[in-house]
Amino acid sequence: MQTSIPLEPGHFYHIYNRGNNRENIFIEERNYIYFMQLYKKHILPACDTYAYCLMRNHFHLLVQVKESSVKTSEVLKTSEVSVRQRFSNFFNSYAKAVNNTYHRTGSLFENRFGRIEVNSDRYFTKLVHYIHFNPQKHGFVDDYRLYPYSSYQAIILDKSTNICKDAVLEWFQGKDNFQQIHTLLCEESMIRHLVADDFD
Repeated sequence: MQTSIPLEPGHFYHIYNRGNNRENIFIEERNYIYFMQLYKKHILPACDTYAYCLMRNHFHLLVQVKESSVKTSEVLKTSEVSVRQRFSNFFNSYAKAVNNTYHRTGSLFENRFGRIEVNSDRYFTKLVHYIHFNPQKHGFVDDYRLYPYSSYQAIILDKSTNICKDAVLEWFQGKDNFQQIHTLLCEESMIRHLVADDFD
């Protein structure tokens, strides 16, 4: 996994990880909910979120490190150390909760979280599609557009959300085009460098 690149303000990143020894990191529905509650607490103050998908044994996130918080608050200062520390605190908090709840010991995640910078408009749209397609790719569902633990529904529905859906839809040139592109096969070969070794 790629873990050495910095997390710089204004930059987009694909963040991902999987369970240690391919174990499940989400055992029941409440785990997905708690993961996102911790995400809101630790990550949303420092990063904008454009797409996510949580699956039984791994997850994918597409985020942009905020620039504004550098100037507005020492507490939310998004230096490389503080953003990296926020992710570390987030994953550690979740792992401790799972270990305590299910009476397990040891590392929940296989590695420290992976991150790959996304530096192209073309890559951005392909990666959003890829992240949403993941549950179907791995056989968790027959139609990934109905999967409950991804950002797809949050983007197309007229409801309040922490996803930057207006920005995502603008990148896709509107909701109709967003939905149309999501009916096509995911072109993984075009973004292979952004997805590293995807997880079974």
